[in-house]
Amino acid sequence: MKITDVSRCTMEVIEVEEFLRNPPPGFTVEAGYRFVKSDPENCCVFIDDFELSRGGKVVFQHSQGKKITVRNLGDYTRFRKSLTSKKIYILVSACESKPSSTDGKAPKNIKVLQQYVVSIDGRNPLIKWEIERGLDSTISSVAGESYRVDIDLCDALRGWAGESFCLLGNREKVTPVWKDTCFTLKYYSDALFDFPHWLGFSKRHFKISNHGR
Repeated sequence: MKITDVSRCTMEVIEVEEFLRNPPPGFTVEAGYRFVKSDPENCCVFIDDFELSRGGKVVFQHSQGKKITVRNLGDYTRFRKSLTSKKIYILVSACESKPSSTDGKAPKNIKVLQQYVVSIDGRNPLIKWEIERGLDSTISSVAGESYRVDIDLCDALRGWAGESFCLLGNREKVTPVWKDTCFTLKYYSDALFDFPHWLGFSKRHFKISNHGR
């Protein structure tokens, strides 16, 4: 299922089976949907290997995974440039959001209903500005300290889904809980006494919004 009622230049959300059947430009799928090649010059893919609901592992050849480690300023600069000069792809899950008890608290084990490949265009001026602003506000230095930065698409997905979201094959409107919406940049310094990182003070988080609505 491919939804196109929001700005196509900002964000696309494609049901994973549809993505594998009809891959977008820059992707080819081989070996019965099991091996996915992408163009590293134009695509930033942050998707770990995963199992399809009908069985079988899917591997993205040029994926960096959801956790990217850099160890020097040059690596960080190249990663930042990739984010703001290519299309970004991440696999997310739409999950059931029923409370587990009468107190209304969410269950610990949330059932995955469907998976989607989300694409945002890092070259789009608004997205580029938001990524650069987020990185600038979370990483004040990459010379002597270690950092972990979570880049989150959860707010963008909530804005995209709105109140009229329907799962494939389900006519009823649902409000899903979105999971696996982050990819993480880890910068590891060689500094011996990096106390802020050890104590958890250098872990940061910022969200990307959907400007297409």
